[in-house]
Amino acid sequence: MDTIASLFSFITTPVSWVIVQFHKMYGAIFGPDTGWAWGLSIVSLVVLIRICLIPLFVKQIKSTRNMQALQPKMKAIQERYKSDKQRQSEEMMKLYKETGTNPLSSCLPILAQSPFFFALYHVLAAIANGKTIGVIDQPLLESARQAHIFGAPLAAKFTDSAEKVAALNASLTDVRVVTAIMIVMMSASQFFTQRQLMMKNVDLSVKTPYMQQQKMLMYIFPVIFAVMGINFPVGVLVYWLTTNVWTMGQQMYVISQNPTPGSKAQDAYLQRLLKSVGAHGEVRGRRRKNIVKAIVAKGSDRNENERRFFAGLAKAGFAAQADGTVLKGDTVTAEAEGAAATRRQQPKRQTKAQRAAQQGAKEAEESKESESTEAADEAEVKTTGDAPSLEKKPQASAKGAKAGTQGSGDTPARPSRANSGGSRQGQGKSGQRKGQQRPKHPSSNKK
Repeated sequence: MDTIASLFSFITTPVSWVIVQFHKMYGAIFGPDTGWAWGLSIVSLVVLIRICLIPLFVKQIKSTRNMQALQPKMKAIQERYKSDKQRQSEEMMKLYKETGTNPLSSCLPILAQSPFFFALYHVLAAIANGKTIGVIDQPLLESARQAHIFGAPLAAKFTDSAEKVAALNASLTDVRVVTAIMIVMMSASQFFTQRQLMMKNVDLSVKTPYMQQQKMLMYIFPVIFAVMGINFPVGVLVYWLTTNVWTMGQQMYVISQNPTPGSKAQDAYLQRLLKSVGAHGEVRGRRRKNIVKAIVAKGSDRNENERRFFAGLAKAGFAAQADGTVLKGDTVTAEAEGAAATRRQQPKRQTKAQRAAQQGAKEAEESKESESTEAADEAEVKTTGDAPSLEKKPQASAKGAKAGTQGSGDTPARPSRANSGGSRQGQGKSGQRKGQQRPKHPSSNKK
């Protein structure tokens, strides 16, 4: 470890200068020789470095998501060129170039901060050995050697001997208890960060080897940190624990505000967005509008979470627009954009026997109607008392023939029931019968 740290000795002067500047600020508050002043100086160094690495972290997120999306294509290339490793590598590089993906981008934050990590280790190792380094002169060196965090010196390690720990005015028990607790916290924070990434921010609809690799790293990294932690000084453990906590908080923010499409985190985010739209009647915030805009632009390529979100908007009476806003309509059906398009049900095709049976039922119904009409006519003749004609009248086979006979003028139209009722009413008033009357008997002419 000392050999590796010496490779980054060129950056020890800037790192020591930053620590000294923070020490001056915190020393004025807590005292220059306290563990709080030196410990918070290391924590502030971590915060400053991680702020500078935010652009690389954003690039890491994009690269990780691109790698997740490319896993099915990469697997297809591996299976297609299984026997030709050179062609397989060429196709992989071509795929990376076409999509603008860099496999090493996911490691950029770790690679970028590793020089600062080893430079800090080199500075703390020099303090433990009583040597000045960088801008840390002899007075600052003595102040740093007296600084303790919960009874453990900043330069002490878990594997140090009792004599070396005693030279730093501390006990071996205090050093090992403090370092053990910090190692456990460091490993636990690393495990929780990787676990929330796997459980909440991974597209569960696509099963790829990348997910299995991430799952293995979730268990391997904490073990690596635990094994290496016993060789780290307390000051380096403070540095690494701080950077792990920062990564965990940063990861939680990204998962909450910019989740991976198709993940559980995206579903939770879209449900929160749906509640916000229902409460305020609009999409608030430029970032949220950009997310809605991106989902609208996907069209039919939306995942299940996004289709559920659009269906919820439609149910609430809203329709998403191409610019990321929403409009409230009077009637928005479940067929709104984003919901699954419902197909109209086509009538079932009937067999020949079913069509014949249906035609026979229709003819029977028409025959029944015809018989009912003839029966009504006979009843009407009996009611009106008209004398039946000696001539034989042709019976109409259909309603159209009957209507044509009445309208032709060849034979007088039969009065309807309403007219016959009116005739009887008129007969009661005038005492005479309308229509053709019988001749009077000769005996009735005698007076």
